[in-house]
Amino acid sequence: MKYLIVGLGNIGPEYAHTRHNIGFDIADELVKQLGGSFSNVRLAYYAEVSYKGRKLHVIKPTTFMNLSGRAVNYYMQELKIPIENVLVLVDDLALPFGKLRLKLKGSSAGHNGLKSIEEMCGGQGYPRLRFGIDDNFSKGRQIDYVLAPFDKEEQLELPALIDKSVALIQSLVTIGPQQTMTLFNQ
Repeated sequence: MKYLIVGLGNIGPEYAHTRHNIGFDIADELVKQLGGSFSNVRLAYYAEVSYKGRKLHVIKPTTFMNLSGRAVNYYMQELKIPIENVLVLVDDLALPFGKLRLKLKGSSAGHNGLKSIEEMCGGQGYPRLRFGIDDNFSKGRQIDYVLAPFDKEEQLELPALIDKSVALIQSLVTIGPQQTMTLFNQ
């Protein structure tokens, strides 16, 4: 069984470890814990790791957030991975900071990375791990908020939350989505 794990974010040092790049951070930790490393290949940073007999193809698209679907579609086709075995790691303004929610399908909820994946990959039927980043910004400041680093208190909690996200991914690929949602969705 093989999976495509997609961490969403933007490339470049100015975006590193911002709220919008939490998908990259989770992907980095997953690959690190499983002893892999990323290479810059077509449309993405790519790593291949194994976990309990499952092959995990992990990508961090280099297309920037709004064109993430190009990379996801390319790797789905190239690796022959069905959409239900694609897991997208994404930041979510609608959830309180640190809340994790696994969903098997759903709308983009205005997230440009998810919109791009819907358009390029044939709809909304792919699982996603939604990582809550909260919506603590004043009107008209959403872009500044998502492209800013987590605040100091949040940064203290991030390592444990990222580890929990990795555990959720490992659970999904071994025991499946239903049991994983029961265990991890809060």
